[in-house]
Amino acid sequence: MNEFSFVFLAALLLSVVVKLWLAQRQMQHVAANRERVPAAFADRISLEDHRKAADYTLANVRLGRVETVYGALLLVGWTLGGWLQWLDDAVRATGWDSIPTGVAVMLAAFLVMTLLDLPVSLYHTFVIEERFGFNRTTALTFVGDLLKQALLIVLLGGPLAWAALWLMERSGDYWWVWLWLLWSAFSLLMMWAYPTFIAPLFNRFQPLDDESLRQRIQALLEKCGFHSQGIYVMDGSRRSGHGNAYFTGLGRNKRIVFFDTLLKSLDGDEIEAVLAHELGHFKRRHVQKRILTTLLMSLAGLALLGWLADQPWFYRGLGVSSPSNHMALLLFMLVIPVFTFFVQPLMSWFSRRHEFEADAFAARQASADDLVRALVKLYKENASTLTPDPLYSAFYDSHPPASVRIAHLSRQLQGQAT
Repeated sequence: MNEFSFVFLAALLLSVVVKLWLAQRQMQHVAANRERVPAAFADRISLEDHRKAADYTLANVRLGRVETVYGALLLVGWTLGGWLQWLDDAVRATGWDSIPTGVAVMLAAFLVMTLLDLPVSLYHTFVIEERFGFNRTTALTFVGDLLKQALLIVLLGGPLAWAALWLMERSGDYWWVWLWLLWSAFSLLMMWAYPTFIAPLFNRFQPLDDESLRQRIQALLEKCGFHSQGIYVMDGSRRSGHGNAYFTGLGRNKRIVFFDTLLKSLDGDEIEAVLAHELGHFKRRHVQKRILTTLLMSLAGLALLGWLADQPWFYRGLGVSSPSNHMALLLFMLVIPVFTFFVQPLMSWFSRRHEFEADAFAARQASADDLVRALVKLYKENASTLTPDPLYSAFYDSHPPASVRIAHLSRQLQGQAT
């Protein structure tokens, strides 16, 4: 251990303490408001549904606390506990060259990490989701998804890791610039390819067959100047009772996707309003802004890694005695979330700002009242708490709290009336 070891441990401990403190605030706030539906929702959400949302939130936060501590212990094990060094020594014993050794170490680490995350995932799916009536996933589907994810890690992660390590070894002092270009290209390619080649591995997508609804949606798309490869319905009910809708893809390979559960719970006006909200993200260029932000942050991160990779204290401070390119990548990916956790409220603020802008767009293109009704139904169907702790929400939530969002839309509705 060295000075950086203590810096890392201090940052990790602080992040764990903050997460547990925020979780405690959330639990206390939700529990304190469990027996009273907020006034803005009193005529739309029953006390029974409000209690269910509170209990569902509490169950997830309790699991989140366990996951926080468990994840921190695993991180210490991988670093200062010597697990990464042991894995590296085991693969090096094969006598392979540096790049295949690095690829093997990275893939093995990711696969083992996936297995170690299984207890939390299993409990969430088959205990919490099952208890509240949301789970539709069978054991066979769960195992199948896990195997597909592992296969994707090998088929996509393997070549990417090989190319990254080759660049780090062969492209000179500014390898991190070339690696950033590679990562940016790969990320954009995955965004483009996801709806056509990856998502269908996990779900079925059928063209929307409701002709009346399809025509309404198409008219709204044309009005907003949005072009896509089609409007699809996803069999979300195969795995969960939660409903959602989203845009996916990039460029001309964009798709609009509705969960089948969403179409069953919303009427045509409400679906149009939800779609108008999503189109608001498109018209306000939120997707492009988020992509640009992500790319710039990754460039800054790789520049930092370019410096850290040459510092012996970086490896020693994290329990690695054999510095290498693949260890630099693994350590950085493992440790950087500990430090970036503290900027999360800023990212959440930007995201919530985008949501307000998309809501305002939807209120102009469709109807604020229809969007309010749709959101209330989604809060109810998804058992989303209406009373989150304000600080917890500011730290974590990418969407504004329900009461704040509905109040914002109500002002839009008053503006429409006048």
